[in-house]
Amino acid sequence: MRAILIDDEALAIERLATGLAAIPEVTVVATATGAAEGLSLIEQLCPDLVFLDIDMPGMSGIALAKQLMEQATSPEIVFVTAFDQYAAQAFDIEAADYLLKPVGAERLRMGVARALRRRRTRVTDDGASVHAASPLTPIGSYDNALWVPVKQGSVLLPVETINLIEAAKDYVLLHTDLKAHILRAKMSELEQRLDPKVLLRVHRSYMVRLATVTAVERPGRGMLRLRLADDSSVQVGPLYMDEVAEALKLTAH
Repeated sequence: MRAILIDDEALAIERLATGLAAIPEVTVVATATGAAEGLSLIEQLCPDLVFLDIDMPGMSGIALAKQLMEQATSPEIVFVTAFDQYAAQAFDIEAADYLLKPVGAERLRMGVARALRRRRTRVTDDGASVHAASPLTPIGSYDNALWVPVKQGSVLLPVETINLIEAAKDYVLLHTDLKAHILRAKMSELEQRLDPKVLLRVHRSYMVRLATVTAVERPGRGMLRLRLADDSSVQVGPLYMDEVAEALKLTAH
């Protein structure tokens, strides 16, 4: 995918470009230090993907994204920002992902993978393909679906479609195959509401759907990393090692 990076901080662009250089699916074709300059480059180069800061002088990243979404063929947008208070607005305009600075390599790869899947599928509604009506079977005393906000109100998101839950300060991001939903909730709350046999907390910032785990890596002594179906990975936190090992039936090495 051809990408444009827009951020008013040159160092932030440099760091992001360095991270993307390790992801072969992405080629950075231009960078801009302001929304107006970025819009001009987007119109000229027609990129597949735009990494966009939000809090910039003049036109904000949110305002630019709204302009892009009005176009017949718009690029996928991944917001990259140090501020979490814009998250609700970002997902309200159907951003592919929302990354909080500083962005780690694996989290960046996850965002690219989601943008690539969306680009291929080009879902144009509020996720109706994900939320297709079907009987929701209760999972014991645990929630089998979560109400999540969309532009027109709220929809029920079946738990079985959630691959990863990520903490984002005052919010959580519910990652599915094609998009991420934002919910104002605490990880500790969701940990109580969701079946650990389906979605297990593996880190203070992550819950993982166990069915998406394709490999377990041991990068060092006393360390575990879970490789997921989209080829991203999640580090297991020290406090969650025993529970993860038991859930995945791992044997000691």
